[in-house]
Amino acid sequence: MSMDPQPWSNTAKGGKKIEKMTRQKLIKTKWYSKIGILPPFARQSVSLPKLKLLMSTLSEQELVRREKLKALRNLGIDPYPAALFPVNHTSQTAKANFEEGKHVIMAGRLMSRRIQGKASFAELQDSAGRIQVYFNRDELCLGEDKTLYNEVYKKLLDIGDIIGIEGSLFTTQVGEPTVMVKQLTVLNKTLRPLPLPKTDADGKIYDEFNDPELRYRQRYVDLIVNPKVKDTFIKRTKITNSIRDFFNQKGYLEVETPVLQPIAGGAAARPFVTHHNALNIPLYLRIANELYLKRLIVGGFDGVYEFSKDFRNEGMDRTHNPEFTVMELYVAYKDYFWMMETTEALLEKVAIEATGKTTVHVGAHNIDFKAPYPRVPILEAIKAHTGIDVASMDENQLRAAAKKLDIDVDDTMGEGKLIDAIFGEKCEHHYIQPTFITDYPKSMSPLTKEHRSNPKLTERFELMVNGKELANAYSELNDPLDQRQRFEEQLKLSEKGDDEAMFIDQDFLRALEYGMPPTSGIGIGIDRLVMLMTNNSSIQEVLFFPQMKPEQKAIALSEDEKLVFDLLKNQNPVALNQLKDRTALSNKKWDKAIKGLTTKKQAQVTKDDNGLWVSIL
Repeated sequence: MSMDPQPWSNTAKGGKKIEKMTRQKLIKTKWYSKIGILPPFARQSVSLPKLKLLMSTLSEQELVRREKLKALRNLGIDPYPAALFPVNHTSQTAKANFEEGKHVIMAGRLMSRRIQGKASFAELQDSAGRIQVYFNRDELCLGEDKTLYNEVYKKLLDIGDIIGIEGSLFTTQVGEPTVMVKQLTVLNKTLRPLPLPKTDADGKIYDEFNDPELRYRQRYVDLIVNPKVKDTFIKRTKITNSIRDFFNQKGYLEVETPVLQPIAGGAAARPFVTHHNALNIPLYLRIANELYLKRLIVGGFDGVYEFSKDFRNEGMDRTHNPEFTVMELYVAYKDYFWMMETTEALLEKVAIEATGKTTVHVGAHNIDFKAPYPRVPILEAIKAHTGIDVASMDENQLRAAAKKLDIDVDDTMGEGKLIDAIFGEKCEHHYIQPTFITDYPKSMSPLTKEHRSNPKLTERFELMVNGKELANAYSELNDPLDQRQRFEEQLKLSEKGDDEAMFIDQDFLRALEYGMPPTSGIGIGIDRLVMLMTNNSSIQEVLFFPQMKPEQKAIALSEDEKLVFDLLKNQNPVALNQLKDRTALSNKKWDKAIKGLTTKKQAQVTKDDNGLWVSIL
């Protein structure tokens, strides 16, 4: 939300003009009310009951921190200063370029401290790591006034608060590089305690912040308290930079293509649909950028690539997120054999630059990205792993073969989807080391050039690594008449009920009619590549903010309601009279507790021939 006042602005209702100071006050009132602190000019605009309700939902620690916030302000200290803080060292550079007595200015979070009277050791965490800092009351407060140490540092600061320090480097008796703090500045007073792990005398760690759902929902906390998480995303950037460097050295152009598209083309997938109000037309979040990149090849570029955010309105699991990143590359005058060699060189380079070697440890396997990779035709792979030769089968025979292999199929699936289902269920998981699966049937590949030696097949490969598809590439179809016929076949699949069949893109066909040179293209799943290079089995681990189910708000229960609910969890359902006897509550308390649970939709009371029963909803 912008806090900057504008010269003139319209309100949400009625379009009346409001002057800039009024607008600024409205914005600040809304902002402060969200965090439970009202600015002076808005104290009459929020009811006291609403404020009391807000405060009643805060934990004891959160209430204490708000009191400390107030105390800092009473001392004339701004807990959220706007001025630049002149950092000149990080924890890493201070240690790497250590000189005894060197003057440093640093900033970060206070992550631990050991107060011993007028002296204290603490740890400061910044973007580069942690460093020990030393506070001495008389060094920090040179005059008679010791408030900065005795009150601010010792009593009003908490773990997680962001501070700025200025001081000099020295080494402790045990050889630890440390900052002697001469000046202290409060940069941010935090209102929530960090979920920091605790270690007992035996070295056992408790209360780690390791619940996956909490970590993904609150990635900002995850990054603070689990520093290794940051390493994954630093490596992700190294991977994308390595790919960019590889293509840029070859003279290929990085481009951007539309995310909102009038036709969801370039892949077989279910799109997200939205509506453009001004144009009054439906638009789709892109499922692929392939057709736009090919238009650029038609326009005269020899090589173009894009790191694109694609969106598919399909299932979510450990390897699929509805929003994901794909790198697509298209190069004129090349074919899929050239693309295989290029892919091998690219991934070998990425592995070395991201991990220092070509072999990457993934789960129980060591995967070697050093070229060359085996090349296996898909129909031969199916025959090798199932004993069934599907090369000459029609749709009905393929459906029967899939059912014989206990693979779920339905009548909407054409030949391509049936072959894909058989390969995915029975073959894919066998390919742990990088392997090119090649020469897919034409029915599976509507945008791919017909194979030069077998008209039933296409010049296509998928790269399998660790039992999953990592890349998909073609010798691109550039015959406009053949492409139109393939699109029409996809339309027939759509009419059968296949909601992932491709649309006919008339503008793309028009572009092909102007002539596209022989071209090879590839799409590489960046999220899956990062998973491999960082040894993560879940896509959520390599996305800063993965898509999550809506967060369930915690429902506050009274002590009596908790008692009843806990008993219900042990036996569900349970006879009402039996449950009441177990609680040992008075009639009044029982009635109030059971009514509270049913009103809050945590439990229900039902009746049958055997009487009244209570169960968890």
